[in-house]
Amino acid sequence: MMLYKMNIYGLLVSTLHRASSSRIASAFVAPTLSSRCNTYKRLASTTCHLSASNTNVDESNATTANTTKQNKKKKSSLQSGREKRRKFIGLAKAVDRGMNEWANTYSPGGENGISFEAKSGLPNRDKPFCVLGIESSCDDTGAAIIRSDGTILGESLASQHAIHEEWGGVVPGLAKTAHEENIDKVINEALQKANMEIGDVDAIGVTVGPGLEICLRVGCHRARDLAIEHNKPFVGVHHLEAHILMARIPAERYINKDDISTEDEVLDVSARAMEFPFLALLVSGGHCQILKCLGIGKYYIIGGTLDDSLGEAFDKTARLLGLPVGGGGGPAVEALAKEGDPKSVKLPIPLQKRKDCDFSYAGLKTAVRLAAEKICVERGVEKVDELPHEDKANIAASFQHVAFRHVEIRLGRAMEQVQKEDGIKHLAVVGGVAANKELRRRLDALCSDRSEPWDMLVPPPRLCTDQGAMSAWAAVERLMVGSSDVPEGHDVYARYPFSFSSNNNDEEK
Repeated sequence: MMLYKMNIYGLLVSTLHRASSSRIASAFVAPTLSSRCNTYKRLASTTCHLSASNTNVDESNATTANTTKQNKKKKSSLQSGREKRRKFIGLAKAVDRGMNEWANTYSPGGENGISFEAKSGLPNRDKPFCVLGIESSCDDTGAAIIRSDGTILGESLASQHAIHEEWGGVVPGLAKTAHEENIDKVINEALQKANMEIGDVDAIGVTVGPGLEICLRVGCHRARDLAIEHNKPFVGVHHLEAHILMARIPAERYINKDDISTEDEVLDVSARAMEFPFLALLVSGGHCQILKCLGIGKYYIIGGTLDDSLGEAFDKTARLLGLPVGGGGGPAVEALAKEGDPKSVKLPIPLQKRKDCDFSYAGLKTAVRLAAEKICVERGVEKVDELPHEDKANIAASFQHVAFRHVEIRLGRAMEQVQKEDGIKHLAVVGGVAANKELRRRLDALCSDRSEPWDMLVPPPRLCTDQGAMSAWAAVERLMVGSSDVPEGHDVYARYPFSFSSNNNDEEK
C-alpha cells in the first residue's frame, strides 16, 4: 500500500511537471511519507483545479476558434453576396439570367418551354369548361368564374383602398387580415353571380407569385383546400403572365352591361384577341417590363426597370403632392395632371445616354421632389402639400409627361427590334398603369404613326388592375396547353421571375 501511494505520488508529480512548470512540481516533494501523503491529498485537489482550468481554457479557445470561423464564413458570404450584386449593377431587376441568382423561376413548360404536365389532371377540353380564379397578391381580394371561351360568368372584388389610405401605401399585415376576412365572401359571391356551386367548376386557379408573400398565402391556401376537397385540377398562376394574357380575351366576351358577359351562347373556345408572338408592355405598381411573348410560360424580357416601376413613381409623386392614395396614386396624379401644363416644370428624361430598352424612375422621382421644393421656396411655403392647386397640377402634368415620354422612347426602340428580327407588329399594353387614358392615347399614336402601323390591344380599365378574372383566365390558358400543378404543399413566391432556360432555348432556335 505504501509503495502504491508513493508510485501514485510520483506519477502525479511527473504529470504536474509536464503540465505546468518544474517549480510547481518540486514544491510537492515532501521529506517524509506522512507529509507525502498529505501532499498527495493537496496535489489531487490542485490537479482537479488545474484540470478544470485547462478545460475552461480549452473550451474558451474552442469557442473563440468557432466564432472566428463563423465570422470568416459570414464575411465570406457577405463578400460573395456583394460580388453577386455587383454583377447586376446597371441591369434590370426581376430578370432571370441563368446564373442561379433566383431560388424559384417560372417555367411551366420545362427546360424547352413546351413540355407541359397535367400534374393534377385536366378538365374535359372537348367542350367549354369553367374555372374559379382567386387573386390576393397585394391589397385587393378577387374571385371570378370564367368559361374557357373567355366569358366572365361571375366575379367579386373586395377593395382595401379605405384601409390603406391613411397610411399612404399598402400595409402588408393589414392587407393579409383583410384577405382572410374577405376570401370566402368573394368566392361565394362570384359563384352566386354565375349561378354555380363550387362543385360545378371544372378547375381552380390562384395567384402564387410574385407579390406580397403573406397575402399570396391567403389565396393560395384557400384554393389548395378547395381543389383537394373537391378533387379539381389546380393551377398556380403567375401574376405577371395573368396580366399579359388578359390581352388575349376576345373583346366580345366582356363588353356588355357592367362589362360582364352573362350570355348563354358559347363562343369558339380557341379564339383569341391576340395570337403569339406579340410584344407586351407591362406597367404596374410593382413592375415595368417590355416582353416578347412567345407562348404560355415563354416570355423573353427585352427591357425592365433598374429601380422603381412606373406605378411606384406615380404613387410616390402622389404622396409628395399630398394627394389621396387610397385608390392608388396613379389615378390621383392622372386626374390632377389634366388641370396642369405638362411643360411648365422642367424635368429630365431618364437614361437618355443608354440606347437599350430598360427603364429607370428613381432619378425622375428625385427630380420631381427637388423641383417641388424649389417652387416651395419661390412661393414661401414650407411643405409641398401646401402649394397652390395650380402648382401641384403643373408638377403632376410635367411628371406624367416625362414619365410617358420615357416609355415612348424605350418601347419604340423595342418595337423596331422585334419587327426587324421577328416580324412582330402587335402590342399588348397591360398592368394597372395601362388604365391611364393619357398613356393609352400616346401609345396608340406611337403604333399608328409608324411607317408600318402596329395593332395595339389594351384590356378595359377594370381588367387592367388586379382582379379574379385574370387568375381564372390564366388558368384556362394553362389548362388548354395541358398544364396543371399539384395542390398539396404548393408554395407562394414573393419573387418569381420568368425562367431564363425556356426563353434562351427559344432564342437559340
